[in-house]
Amino acid sequence: MTTATRGGLIEVTNLTKHFGTVQAVRGLSFSVTPGRITGFLGPNGAGKTTTLRMLLGLVNPTGGTATLYGQKYAELPNPNKMVGAVLEATSFHPSRRARSHLQMIAIAGGIDPRRCDEMLALVGLSEAARRRVGGFSLGMRQRLQLASALLGDPGVLILDEPANGLDPQGIAWLRDFMRHLAGEGRTVLISSHLLAEMAQTVDDVVILSHGELRAQGPLASLVAQARPAMRARTPEPERLMAVLQRAGLPFARESVDVVRVDGVTPEQIGPMLAQHQIVLYELVRDATNLESLFLSLTETGGAVPSSPPTPTAPRWAPPTAAPPAPPPAAAPPPAAAPPPTAAPPAPPPAAAPPPSAAPPAAGGPS
Repeated sequence: MTTATRGGLIEVTNLTKHFGTVQAVRGLSFSVTPGRITGFLGPNGAGKTTTLRMLLGLVNPTGGTATLYGQKYAELPNPNKMVGAVLEATSFHPSRRARSHLQMIAIAGGIDPRRCDEMLALVGLSEAARRRVGGFSLGMRQRLQLASALLGDPGVLILDEPANGLDPQGIAWLRDFMRHLAGEGRTVLISSHLLAEMAQTVDDVVILSHGELRAQGPLASLVAQARPAMRARTPEPERLMAVLQRAGLPFARESVDVVRVDGVTPEQIGPMLAQHQIVLYELVRDATNLESLFLSLTETGGAVPSSPPTPTAPRWAPPTAAPPAPPPAAAPPPAAAPPPTAAPPAPPPAAAPPPSAAPPAAGGPS
């Protein structure tokens, strides 16, 4: 495949977006360089999709700028041949056939229609070219959307969750394909929640939380700067978490008997556990990876490097355990009966029952 253009720089500078009283993006600044795959990461609601839509001119920013090739998307002379985007896999007419869908995009963008079959072959959909899109699986729709983005042979690719719906073979294919495109000098920006997959794919990361930048840079460098962590397996996780809480150490309960403690070394936590006589089955160093880096930045709102965060609430809870019901409150003692008032003498009755005998309750047990 020959490329008419190669990657351009993506620059976001002090980008801000308000939706009424909701501040979706707050003073965001980062850059994405050609020839590298950049992972755009953050929890749900972090502002990732809003940022991508502002990059593509679909949402107007409240403040700041977002440029590709040094220009706003609307100012590009031929955006279909410069930028390819996958934002969602639902923008298809269900009765249109796959080849017809690509041909329509090619004609509208001034692209040689002969590239349609080439792109279908590239994403593995040649045999489905005459099938209606309404019968496609989500993974097939993702492949067709990627073919649409590549139709103009762009130098910049912006992909929002491109692996959704792909099977393991499809994800492996997408990873290799992204590396091939970046190897050609294109700029590749991928937003995804699949952290394990991103760790195998991306060169750089941009991490957001609550619309703000938490970290940016080469993945290897950021992971190397992250704080150490320890995993403790113990039959006394509640006691351990209480000790960690009092010591002001950040922790997270990961399973029934495993607690992860961030920002500590074995030399720091070992004596503490021995002092409180906490039984341990296992104490191991947690190798820092993209997932632990992501969690440390988005859960605590920190940055790399940063000071130890405040303790976090456990992320795991037993599926069936419920807090024990409080013991029933003791019934209050019966109020003392008022002293009897004087009454006229009654005629001598039959022998009265002893004073301690209580009358039977009305409607007693059957």
